Amino acid sequence: MSSSFDNFQKRRLISSYFSVVLSVFLVLFLLGILGLFIINSKKLANDFKENIAMTVFFKNEANDSIVKAFGTQIKASPFVKSYTYVTKEAAAKEHTDIIGEDFMEFLGENPLQNSYDIHLKGDYVINDSITKIEAGLRQNTMISDIVYDKQLVNLVNDNIKKVSMWILVISVFLAFIAVLLINSSLRLSIHSNRFIIKTMQMVGATKAFIRKPFVMRSIKLGMIGAALAVLALIGVLIYVETSFPNLGILEDKAMIGLVLLAVLGIGVLITWLSTYFATQRFLNLRTDDLY
Repeated sequence: MSSSFDNFQKRRLISSYFSVVLSVFLVLFLLGILGLFIINSKKLANDFKENIAMTVFFKNEANDSIVKAFGTQIKASPFVKSYTYVTKEAAAKEHTDIIGEDFMEFLGENPLQNSYDIHLKGDYVINDSITKIEAGLRQNTMISDIVYDKQLVNLVNDNIKKVSMWILVISVFLAFIAVLLINSSLRLSIHSNRFIIKTMQMVGATKAFIRKPFVMRSIKLGMIGAALAVLALIGVLIYVETSFPNLGILEDKAMIGLVLLAVLGIGVLITWLSTYFATQRFLNLRTDDLY
């Protein structure tokens, strides 16, 4: 009978430990994913904004030297990420491939113009900066027109602001949920030992002496859960880097390392504080209140 009860207690204890580790793992994994997304959100936003092309068209009288001089100018410009020179012949061929027939046969000439497709750096794809860049380029009298999707620029910037705000809200919400879940799991674990705590206290053990094994055990469980979360996050990073190498998600190794260390630190901190206050609560209860 005693052996059966001991086995039951062991199973319940293992189940309690497992629930704590699982809670810590799941919560810290979600927080880690959010942290990694936050540090890469600017890069992702810039990557999207840098795909918006500004096309600069030249007048027909602009000769090759003028066009090449413009290429040299924008190459040295701090706001240019990349650029491509498109001759009017190449543009005509592209249009022919798209529409499926040669429009120059009907017109008798090529009405298109030589142009540069310029991709700006993400930090410059905002309304004020892109307007100033456009105004500066238009000072070149050989430029006939500058075209880019202004509505798309406005839409992208507005959506980035909204997403950033929601990320902040979700981060605070998840952090709050993390504390509640981990705290609840640890309190349930300590609740099952409340009579042991009170017995130790009644035979003269100090509060610090009673708390120590519970705190140390919880910190170990927190470290196990946090370590599992870190391993899972590393796996996610490797998968994303392998599947989407253009994102360069592993470039900022210092910030990634900081997020992973923060996950470990949060796992230890939350379990320590939760165990400390949960144990203190049972230490302060009267014996009658334990029931």
